[in-house]
Amino acid sequence: MKKSVIILLLSGIQAVTAYAQVDTTGIYGDRADSLEASVFTARTNTNYLSKVKDIRTEVISSAGLMKMACCTLAESFENSASVTVGYADATTGARQIRLLGLSGIYTQMLDENRPAMRGITAPFALSYMPGPWLESIQVGKGSPSVVNGTESITGSINLEHRKPTDGKPLFLNASVMDDTKSDFNVTSSLQVSDNLYTVLMGHVDGNFRTYDMNGDGFADEPARLQINVANRWLWYSPKVQVRWGLRYVHDTREGGQISGPWKSDVTNNIANAYMKVGRSLRDDGSSSIALVADYTLQKTASAFGNNGYDAGQHSIFANLLYLNKFTDAHEITAGVNATVDYIDEDINAGGLSINGTSRTLAQFAPYAEYTFRNGEKFSLIAGLSGTAVPQYGFYPVPRLTVKYQPAEALVLRANGGRGLRFSHPVADNIGILSTGKSISGDLSARVLEDAWTFGGNATYYFSDNTYLSLDCFNTRFASALFADREAANAIVLYSLDGHEAWSRNFQADFSMEPLNRLSFTLTGRLTDAKAWQPSGGGRELPLSSRYKVVFNTQYKIGANRWIFDFTASLNGPARVYDFMKDLRDEDGMLLYPDGKTPVYPLLYAQITRRFRGFDIYVGGENLTGSMQMHPVVDADTPFADTFDAASVWGPLMGAKFYVGFRMTIWK
Repeated sequence: MKKSVIILLLSGIQAVTAYAQVDTTGIYGDRADSLEASVFTARTNTNYLSKVKDIRTEVISSAGLMKMACCTLAESFENSASVTVGYADATTGARQIRLLGLSGIYTQMLDENRPAMRGITAPFALSYMPGPWLESIQVGKGSPSVVNGTESITGSINLEHRKPTDGKPLFLNASVMDDTKSDFNVTSSLQVSDNLYTVLMGHVDGNFRTYDMNGDGFADEPARLQINVANRWLWYSPKVQVRWGLRYVHDTREGGQISGPWKSDVTNNIANAYMKVGRSLRDDGSSSIALVADYTLQKTASAFGNNGYDAGQHSIFANLLYLNKFTDAHEITAGVNATVDYIDEDINAGGLSINGTSRTLAQFAPYAEYTFRNGEKFSLIAGLSGTAVPQYGFYPVPRLTVKYQPAEALVLRANGGRGLRFSHPVADNIGILSTGKSISGDLSARVLEDAWTFGGNATYYFSDNTYLSLDCFNTRFASALFADREAANAIVLYSLDGHEAWSRNFQADFSMEPLNRLSFTLTGRLTDAKAWQPSGGGRELPLSSRYKVVFNTQYKIGANRWIFDFTASLNGPARVYDFMKDLRDEDGMLLYPDGKTPVYPLLYAQITRRFRGFDIYVGGENLTGSMQMHPVVDADTPFADTFDAASVWGPLMGAKFYVGFRMTIWK
């Protein structure tokens, strides 16, 4: 334990002094650190639906990220019903999201409008984005712009970072939980010269020990140590902006049986470099040209009992774009982007062994997007990408977004379009490695998944801070790769091959501020998602909750010196796999007598005391103590073909408490 403490402390010191996070700031658009934009701050609400965005967008501001311990992106969505976060398995701590009732692999992750968290990076990537590094999170439902590529199917999540021009020489944040999980963050924005700015960012987290709260012999969370450092820069002149940055992540996880032979051991190393160059072609900024280039290298080495997965990925993204705003009403963006991934894998899982396999996956897409605006009353964005996929063919990818504001208080939106992405059989289904089941199917195959999403949204604003919003979205797949895990001792990877898979999602949001410094938000989501399976035809997607309700309130007193946050959520039932219907507890009672998971509540609370440039906060998570008591099937025989540690639907640990501080030094 002493050794772990020393390592964590030294890593924290290294994070303070080392390089920090990538700046992927947009080349054009309204930004607080852009050349043309005045320095403004949007409404101070913590979570809200944007009134000005063309696509239905939920914004989680920096204040919203401070409502909880919020160590990483994986822990930043508890106030949102749009995004559901769960565990991929019960051994590695890998987190996964769902948007519109479908896996997060169908949601395009954007790092300041730059595609990120792709391929073999996806299973653990949510843990590699520290919450204190972020200025805001923007969750867009539906089909976004074609400018950033065509991989979005259900929507996009864009991350905005702290800016080089923030004027904060030092920001520190640290927290520790009663389960010994500790988190330390540092950012420093500096002006190097009249034209040059930089921001340094560092993050380290880990835990000193593991726990087994459900008594199954397996650690509820793996022993972890993550070091995450980066540096990004901004240089500008009246005509040119240049942004570039570097980032490095090292993460180790050791889980599995506390005193038995079955272990999980995961090591990930990620390096990223990028550059953005933008040049204004007119003095008024109405026309510009930009080039975005990005390179990411990841190496992963992992073992799960007798299963193993070692992989490397080289990813290149390039985007050349031209913007021309003819008038206030008409503008066009045109360009070409390319995504190239080189992946090599060694796989030993479920009786299959694939060594030294490599594959190059590429998409080349010229695109054009036309925007028409009639003031704030009406906007139309029509985009078309002609995506060429080597060995697959040519795919037109149209997308359309319409926003209509017939009255000042009412905003109507409609959106639809196509999305394309390559499947990654192991990375997309990382939980299958935490089982002893046999696997059939080609683990190295890459299906080009093809789907259409359509939807609409209506929001009525009673006042600036009080609104009611309703939305409905429908996603249908033409091609996809799924894993059939219904059997007790076998997993089948299969392609739809013309069969149906779809998801319908309905959501209502109500937010109000009845009193000064008192706010309420109530959100409800209903999902109906089904897919064809070889074992049973068209069926409801397993372990996907039918509904979720979230209530959040915040109250500030004493000139905002005291802030009280409370969040409650109710998570609806989900269909379990067929083999889970026969599972019993220690008393011989069926765990899932109706074939559904139980409904369970979650409670979060936090109190913050603010001083001048310094905050102290204490809080608790999962205060109801809700837990999935039997997340590991056949835990006593981990090398049997019926062993399964990947059928997780709920929290793996009970109530947790934390304390932390934030400190900011301004110029």
